[in-house]
Amino acid sequence: MIDPELDLTLQRIIRAPRQRIWDAWTKPDQLAKWWTPSPTVTRVERLEPRPGGALVTQMSDDGETFVPHMDAVFLVVDDHERLVFTNAVDSSWRPAEPAPVPMTAEITLGEHPDGTEYSVVVRHGNPSDREQHHDLGFYDGWGSVTAALAGLVESEVSR
Repeated sequence: MIDPELDLTLQRIIRAPRQRIWDAWTKPDQLAKWWTPSPTVTRVERLEPRPGGALVTQMSDDGETFVPHMDAVFLVVDDHERLVFTNAVDSSWRPAEPAPVPMTAEITLGEHPDGTEYSVVVRHGNPSDREQHHDLGFYDGWGSVTAALAGLVESEVSR
């Protein structure tokens, strides 16, 4: 259930099969191609798409100096349908205080006549964290990486 005071959402039809999108989320070489907004470069340190598995990435604006980006844990992994992860617990299973805000993200992939219905719900623990994430550019950031994801998987389909 979506709570507009706590959650941010994004939906898009991606003109590619769910398998391609799933691979882009669960294969390190694929995730690195779209996970941070361009021109930032992503390095995937750990990607273990299973409940309790790690999601650890770094990012770089110059391609040489990398800084931490995401240190999270997967909570739910339903093959080809749903991924849920949180940065409120880090990859070593310790409570975390992530910047800019703690969140739990749910990615769902559904069938659609034109490809895949791609949905994102990012849940926050309180309205101020939700508002801060919104004000920091949630729609621009998540929107641009979703567009990059779509570009990657749709180009694979058109080949």
